[in-house]
This record gives sequence, structure tokens and C-alpha cells, in this order.
Amino acid sequence: MKGGQADLLSRRKALMSAAAATASVVTLHGEELPSFIGAGSGVPDIAFCFVTDTHYLADKKDPDSMDPQSAMICRRLVDTLNGLVGERIPTQAGGGRVSKLAGIIHGGDLVDSADKRGGVYPRMHATEFAAFEADYGLNGTEGLLKYPVFEVYGNHDGPQGDTLVVEGIKRRNQSRDGIKNISENGLHYAWDWGSLHLINLGIVVGQTGSELQRRRYAPMESLQFLKQDLQRMGDANRPVVITQHIDLARYSIPYTIDEERFLHMEWHPQDVKSFHETIAPFHVIANFCGHTHRREIFGWNGTPKRQPFTRADMDAFNGDNSSHFHGGKQAFFYVEVSGESLVVREVVTEDGWRSHGWAEQLWAKKI
Repeated sequence: MKGGQADLLSRRKALMSAAAATASVVTLHGEELPSFIGAGSGVPDIAFCFVTDTHYLADKKDPDSMDPQSAMICRRLVDTLNGLVGERIPTQAGGGRVSKLAGIIHGGDLVDSADKRGGVYPRMHATEFAAFEADYGLNGTEGLLKYPVFEVYGNHDGPQGDTLVVEGIKRRNQSRDGIKNISENGLHYAWDWGSLHLINLGIVVGQTGSELQRRRYAPMESLQFLKQDLQRMGDANRPVVITQHIDLARYSIPYTIDEERFLHMEWHPQDVKSFHETIAPFHVIANFCGHTHRREIFGWNGTPKRQPFTRADMDAFNGDNSSHFHGGKQAFFYVEVSGESLVVREVVTEDGWRSHGWAEQLWAKKI
């Protein structure tokens, strides 16, 4: 480990040791939240929503048109996001009202068909991504969504990084407001919401090269960008949020040498190990991902075990699918960040966003 990174790691360990009793996320019932974050806590500094796995789907029989079910559920999700600010949060979800949103983070699988080639699929890709852009816009004025959106790509968007969707994200990054740093390939990016630093890293965090084993999904040099951006930021105590599409724990296998089984894994264990080593010196308060189509929140310390939160280096928030065409059950996270705390709630639906409610538990941590 280089000297500068070692110094950052020492500083970070000292910070975590001093705050060991409160630094990791806990699961709360709504009535417990005020005492946890402090009575009289006011409006959060930053609020945003995390959606993922929208899977916009075109009609295979008419690939220039959207599948009606998919279009309807996706549109209802956007309508729900647009109407969320000011909504009263029920007591069982912590109470209060939804604050003004800084934006929406999308955890990937924007569309459904861009992992397929030939036949009608190129037309389906174009239809699906056009529908996503029409609904979500970019900076809060171009589409139906009233807020800026910050998306990553997932395996259904282009597992090898060579699709219309991936190229579309690069194009969008050239006009995305507030971006502070963009990778050399134009795909990965970082921005600030006040004191909070956020990094979007695509499908997985990793690297490729002639000396490395082949990766199942192309990371498009996201690890290189992560290292460069964190060093550019420099402050080991500044709160950071990182988003990628693929979930963490399943691929946190101890790595020493390449094995044939790694060729079939969505996230190469060597890259997961490097990701852990890279973020450890920094104050990453949350990692958001999707892909699994189920909500799971756990502490992560670089191993496949879901650690007790007091032992975690980083807390992972794996979101449920938000507007998948297959069913009525969907969800997204509503996130509040203040100078001293992170609070994550889940907004849920049973009927494809005809109506919605709030999960009767929430997750909070002192930061």
C-alpha cells in the first residue's frame, strides 16, 4: 500500500474507532428514529431517491413500440416520484414529511433488451432507451421527471459496454448538470450534493488488461476512475456514496490466484477485493446497487458474509426492482443525509404504483 493511502487508512480507522458505537447502520421501527437521530432534528441537508431495475421493455411483435404493461408501470413510478415531496411519512416509517429532492439515482438495468443481439433487438434497444429518456429526462426539465437523474448501466443495458444504451449514457454525461469529474472513456462520473460526494461506476467496479483474467461483464475501467476520483477528492472524512449495478457479497470470495470458475462470475473476485481495498481508507457511508430484484441491507467488510453492522467497513443498500414489467410488487429507497446521520426508508407498492405505502422499518446510521 502506498504511503498516502496508508495515511488515509490510519485516519479513517481512528475516525471509525472513535465512533464505533454509532457509525454503522441499524434497523429501526419508526418510533425509534427521533431518539436515534436526536430530538428536534430538522430538515435534512440532502434528500434523494434510489430506483433501480426499471427494465423498460419494447413489444417484440412491434419493436418500435413499448410493451403496454411496461410503459404503464414505468410511467406510474415517475408520477409517484414527482408527487413525493411534501408527502406525510407515516409514524411507523419514522414520521415527518418528504423533503425536497436533490435528484434520483438509478442503479441500472434501465432497459430490458440491450443484452440481446440480432433480429428485432436493436430496434427494441432504441425504443426502450427512448422511452426511458422521455420519462426521466436528464436535468429535471427534458422529460416527465421533475428532478435530475443520475444513472448507471446494468447487465441488461450492455454487459460488454458496447450498446446504444451505454453510448447514450456517455452522450448524456456531456450535458449532465453538476458533474465534477468524468472518466476518460466518458462513462463513469462523480458529483457533489453539498458536502456529500457521489460516484456512479456502471455495472461493476473493476479493470481489464492483457495480464488479467477475462471478465464476464466489462467494467469499462471503473476501478481506475474510482481510485482517481477518491484521490482527487482527498478528504478521508468526507461522506461518499457509491453506486454500481451488481450486488457485492456473493462475489466477495477470497482471492489469491485466478480460477476457472471466476470466468462465469458477474463480478470478478479480484476486482471485488480491489474495490474493498480502494474504499477502505475513505468514509463511504453507503453503497447502492440493484440487480437482485429484492431488498437487502447489510454490512460489508470484503467477505461474502453479511456482517453485523458494527463490524462493517461499508453498508450496502441493495434495492428491489422499481418498475419491472412482471408484477405489481416494486419499491425504491428514499434517502436523507444530514451532517450527522443517514436515514434510508423504502417506498413500496403492491399494484404497480397505482398506490404506494412505506415499509414499516427503516435504516439509520450516524455519519
